[in-house]
Amino acid sequence: MHNCLVIEDEPLAAEILEDYISEVADLNLIAVCRDVMTASGYLRSHTIDVLFVDIHLPKIKGIDFVKTIQNHYQVILTTAYDQYAIEGYNLNVVDYLLKPIEFSRFLQAIQKINKNPPFIAEAVEVHTRKDSFHFFNVDKRQVKVNLADILCIESLKEYVKIHTADQYLVTKLQIGEFESLLASPYFLRVHKSYIINLDKVTAYSTNLIEIGNHQIPIGRTYKELIMKYLKL
Repeated sequence: MHNCLVIEDEPLAAEILEDYISEVADLNLIAVCRDVMTASGYLRSHTIDVLFVDIHLPKIKGIDFVKTIQNHYQVILTTAYDQYAIEGYNLNVVDYLLKPIEFSRFLQAIQKINKNPPFIAEAVEVHTRKDSFHFFNVDKRQVKVNLADILCIESLKEYVKIHTADQYLVTKLQIGEFESLLASPYFLRVHKSYIINLDKVTAYSTNLIEIGNHQIPIGRTYKELIMKYLKL
């Protein structure tokens, strides 16, 4: 059983997390706090295992608070802004959830609890199953795509282009939805418009990743995390 503390100043977001936690048998919610000072009191008086911390909190930002308790608790960051993802990863948090948080995405984060270290260790130790696949809607047909065959995914605004060695498919999904759908440590967002299969990388530089004949740019905000993965 994991004792949880939610630090969230938005009532609706706090209520959603409270409901989600109540649905998971291994989680026990101790309290919901609106600010860091109140949460600090609970941390002194209770045994807490998992913190759900909103990045934008009054007086003291959640990300600054996490820096002061780094490695003492398992932290899941929650926010409506994706620009803090790299900083969150650098703090070795369990996961980074973008609002509005779907229950399926919440469960993915919970499954990472107790994996140490949470992000980079997964990329090394967890392997994509060869029989993993999804069906995608392409021209009114459901087309089967083996995940292991995907080279990269390219955003086309309301659509994504799925590149494999033999072909490409276009399906109506936004790249963020595709990222959540994959939920695999071997698929990594490297740019606002690209997701790559780490297994397929053939070369890279500080600005580009090569996968066969594809040259994929590395986004500035993703660069530090990408380099950590590729060096491993």
